[in-house]
Amino acid sequence: MDYETVKADAFGRSLRGIGLNLLVRDVIAQCTFLHAVFGLESHQVTSDFAIVSYGNQVFQLHSDGTYHSNPLLGLLPENPPRGGGIEIRLYDSDPDTAAAKAEAAGGVILQAPADKPHGLRETYILCENGYAWVASRAI
Repeated sequence: MDYETVKADAFGRSLRGIGLNLLVRDVIAQCTFLHAVFGLESHQVTSDFAIVSYGNQVFQLHSDGTYHSNPLLGLLPENPPRGGGIEIRLYDSDPDTAAAKAEAAGGVILQAPADKPHGLRETYILCENGYAWVASRAI
């Protein structure tokens, strides 16, 4: 599928399994952060929406304003962090590389890269929207 040209209805009908949609204050800034730190590619980027690809998987970013009639909008906290309690794990991302790029891209390293007993090397990076991005690789 060409994520740059796919129409909204065709994209929507193509989605399967579990979906991830993140509400963010600034879609373009979030895309810039994800590319700078993790190398993620963003498609059809506007101030309201983007499709983000990671390998053969996709997720969506929506600005708060696009959820004007969605019941979830009323649950967003006024003050950060807004993504508390969720870990977005990127299992094919080098934690050392991501950590080295995170601060320059506006992220906060919650946990430096470390080898874990469950067989992964991981780093926890908080983006400006409060989501915890976990770059991990098998040891």
